[in-house]
Amino acid sequence: MYQALYRKYRPQTFDDVVGQTAVTQTLRTQLKTGKISHAYLFTGTRGTGKTSCAKILAKALNCTDLHDGSPCGHCPACRAIDAGSCLDVLEIDAASNNGVDQVRALRDDAVYAPAEVKRRVYIIDEVHMLSMAAFNALLKIIEEPPEHLVFILATTELQKVPATILSRCQRFAFRRLRMEDIAARLNYIAYQEGIALEPEACRLLARLADGALRDGVSLLDQCASAAEGAVTEAQVCAALGLAGQRETAALMLDLANHDAPRALERFSGLYAAGKDLSALLEELLCLSRDLLLLKTAPQCGLAMLSGVASEAEAKSLLDRFTAEELLRITTVLQETAAGFSKSANRRIDAELCLLRLTQPALDENLQSLTTRVSRMESQLAAGRFQPAPPPQEGAARDEAPPPPDDCDAPPEEGTPPQASPAPAAPSGFWPDLVARLRQEVPGKCKGFFSVDGPVKPLLEDGRLTLVAENDFVKKVVDIPQVLEAAARLSTELLGRPVTARCVKRDRTVSGGRDPMRTLLDFGQEHSDIITIKE
Repeated sequence: MYQALYRKYRPQTFDDVVGQTAVTQTLRTQLKTGKISHAYLFTGTRGTGKTSCAKILAKALNCTDLHDGSPCGHCPACRAIDAGSCLDVLEIDAASNNGVDQVRALRDDAVYAPAEVKRRVYIIDEVHMLSMAAFNALLKIIEEPPEHLVFILATTELQKVPATILSRCQRFAFRRLRMEDIAARLNYIAYQEGIALEPEACRLLARLADGALRDGVSLLDQCASAAEGAVTEAQVCAALGLAGQRETAALMLDLANHDAPRALERFSGLYAAGKDLSALLEELLCLSRDLLLLKTAPQCGLAMLSGVASEAEAKSLLDRFTAEELLRITTVLQETAAGFSKSANRRIDAELCLLRLTQPALDENLQSLTTRVSRMESQLAAGRFQPAPPPQEGAARDEAPPPPDDCDAPPEEGTPPQASPAPAAPSGFWPDLVARLRQEVPGKCKGFFSVDGPVKPLLEDGRLTLVAENDFVKKVVDIPQVLEAAARLSTELLGRPVTARCVKRDRTVSGGRDPMRTLLDFGQEHSDIITIKE
């Protein structure tokens, strides 16, 4: 029967444990000197060797032929523990045996002396899953156990273990494994199994393991089963549903160019190819995080790269982003990935995320505005952004229309031609407009439209300005239905396109004129006697 690689290559001695030198060296010293504690607590993330070290320690406590603090693996005690037939070494899963009754039964059995080996060892995995009553039942025997009894507790969530338990155990923290350590172990296993593992594929598997050697070995087992020949980076991406370094870098380049159509087209191709959307966003998030580290900490950031892209690819993308842009990209990707678990349609969420990243103007928030301003500042500093030049006077003269043929006299030399004035409004325009407006505007606005009412007209250059007497009048009149009707009716009356707006009139006047006088009576020539507020 086929055995999974992570079980086949589980460490059997302290020498086989990868990346936990501080823990294994301390345990070796205790075993050689005989200073054995009655209770141990192994903490750390998954796949870092907690349960493996617990089993090795259980064998070493009962081994009759220790080799430098490690079990020999050949004595009857070691063989029985490896086979799982030793009744004095018990491995208990606290996730399924978390009640107080199970702990009481364990406590009652633990007082008996071992039948086969020197010490009775209880390995309680995921101990944080025990209930509070179960912890209380376990407390007394952990504090004062018989001489033949040793407890080894393992947990991934140290904060859930009561302080009363922590104070009675020797605590050992298992750290995440480095990518180099995982890659070396994967190469060793591939060599032993006859698997042709390419360096790029090994590096990708070590990164995906995220510090857990067991995860890396399981991924290698999966990819080796899917590959007919050598395990390549492309085959790893295909087997695990990943986009890969090249596609991730290309998608990030689309974000830098603000090319929304190209980004959506690339995403659609990856989606059709069966790529996992969560993994795709995770790869983008890791790349943006790497770029942000290199942007803000160029020297020490190299040691903290996640490896989702090569150093050369990361540096080639670095100059295309500002720190504010990278921070915004990282934040948006993180928010989208966090909402995937509750999403009804992940594809729509991912597409909206790409639109927000390629079109910052769609986000009406302070972070998006800061990002756009920082991008313009960087372009100005680099000389890649040039504002449009103001129009030249000479160009304006060249574009001026020639004088009509029936002109009495040509303009004097050196005198700039005058622009022809805008056509004036015909007499009776305002009364006609008021009469027609009263038929179309809502009932609450009709009382404000009369020849001497609180709304006055000002017609300038094809724009009709309705000047309201006060804030209340402006609030009632300044609605789309009124402005659209005023623009349409003015266009029909004047025979040329007219737009409409509404503003509030300032009480300040000049020239001693009456502020209540109809503005249209003065025309463009005297429109400066009354000031208006936008």
